[in-house]
Amino acid sequence: MSGSEQSLPEFQLEVDATGLKCPLPILRAKKALAQLESGQVLKVITTDPNAVRDFQAFARQTGNALVAQVTGADNALHFMARR
Repeated sequence: MSGSEQSLPEFQLEVDATGLKCPLPILRAKKALAQLESGQVLKVITTDPNAVRDFQAFARQTGNALVAQVTGADNALHFMARR
């Protein structure tokens, strides 16, 4: 792995919310988190430019940990650990 590559957290469940606008990515994440056990990680893929801020607020409001966010040219990856 080169120094410029970021290591991503391991995850147990993935939600593809590409093409969806707020609040749908958050609602899909909430539903998926309910399927996980405490400490397990959810990966959510989004294309909504507001999703980065939305997931930060969602984490603060719900107590689920936002362990990583990676933004790319056309999408963002959000990794959340269930509380």
